[in-house]
Amino acid sequence: MQRLNFPSYQFRFKNSENKVRIFDLIRKKFVLLQPEEWVRQHVLNFLHKELGYPVGHLNVEKQLEVNRLKKRYDIVVFNTDGSLEVLVECKAPQVRITQDTFDQIARYNLQLRSRFLMVTNGLQHYYCRLHYEEQRYEFLPALPPYSAPATGS
Repeated sequence: MQRLNFPSYQFRFKNSENKVRIFDLIRKKFVLLQPEEWVRQHVLNFLHKELGYPVGHLNVEKQLEVNRLKKRYDIVVFNTDGSLEVLVECKAPQVRITQDTFDQIARYNLQLRSRFLMVTNGLQHYYCRLHYEEQRYEFLPALPPYSAPATGS
């Protein structure tokens, strides 16, 4: 697989029925290794190992309904209260990130209402913070690291 614009991570692979599978640390099973999955596994490791998001806050490839159509998001990061912190859209490295990619994640986010968006093809990464009250968004140089909620004393 192609080298991506992420730190190097150790992955577990297995060959099964002449197909290579990679272990998904969230789904806790081997999944078919395809270019988009390669990117998704790097993003999961990046969110967990570099930004400190707990594995228990990460969720992968769940179905949602957008305009009565069944869609699947790639990755979401939940807060402890169940709200969404980050919505991630992964594309294969050969897929260019275009306005259509941003439109896709924006449609998903109309329902999900995440604080941050990440769009990546593994080579280019784009990050946005959403300001719902002001009906605007801003591009960021990076996602913020995880910060545990403050506990009352």
